[in-house]
Amino acid sequence: MRTLDDIFEEYSFLEGDDRYTMLVELGRELDPMPDPLKTDATKVRGCSASVWVYPTQLDDGRLHFLADSNAGITKGIVALVLSAVQDRPAQDIAETDIAALLEPFGLKNQLSSNRTQGVPNMIALIRETAARYAAG
Repeated sequence: MRTLDDIFEEYSFLEGDDRYTMLVELGRELDPMPDPLKTDATKVRGCSASVWVYPTQLDDGRLHFLADSNAGITKGIVALVLSAVQDRPAQDIAETDIAALLEPFGLKNQLSSNRTQGVPNMIALIRETAARYAAG
């Protein structure tokens, strides 16, 4: 997965539809999430599209998230969020202000409100999950 900085570098040169295209491409880069993991327990509430996020803990304690959405642009937003935290220690993720890291992308200005309304819920779920793992 690309870093958030790398993604922003490319994103900042694009406009309008090209940004949408880039988000869709980012979503395609996510690790596949097996259908059995797409359950009510892994579903993010408050999203206009269906979004699922499933944490796994790597041998060294870092967290790796599997995620999916049934909508291309939303899946790209999920990938953008995950690029801020993927494969990092749980404590770091719990303490990361993910929303602040995403601010330079101006998602609220680029996308309709129904596409971004679930982002705070997704961020909260990821940070709460990381906090649970960090607490042991």
